[in-house]
Amino acid sequence: MQALGKHLLVELHGCSPELLKKVDVIKGILVCAANACKATIVDTSFHEFNPFGVSGVVVIAESHISIHTWPEYGYAAVDIFTCGDVIKPDVAVEYIATRLQCKKPSVVEVRRGIMPGHHGKLAHKLSASTEKAVDADQELSLVH
Repeated sequence: MQALGKHLLVELHGCSPELLKKVDVIKGILVCAANACKATIVDTSFHEFNPFGVSGVVVIAESHISIHTWPEYGYAAVDIFTCGDVIKPDVAVEYIATRLQCKKPSVVEVRRGIMPGHHGKLAHKLSASTEKAVDADQELSLVH
């Protein structure tokens, strides 16, 4: 089955607690991971909690890479959601896990955007003619 996107749910245990506490380190790791997997960075937002822990997201044109850290447990939860076939989210997982000193990341893959009744490859960007057809169908459904 074809899907619009791939969502990786990443569990990182045994990470360096010192690295997980620092917002600038975490931001740098996620930005470099986005670059490593050839994503197009649109924006970033990170927050350091008191007494410790970091949450952040790198918004990419292809979706997002996010993280939440629990330094007291040496744990980080990472989500990597990508659309299209160009981005290699596995590269981002390996980069993040290595930098946070996690030896055995656990990854669950969820296929997102599976369209019922659709066969073949799904387009990630609509052409102008496809967009007009969708708009016309939506307008007709509103009338009826």
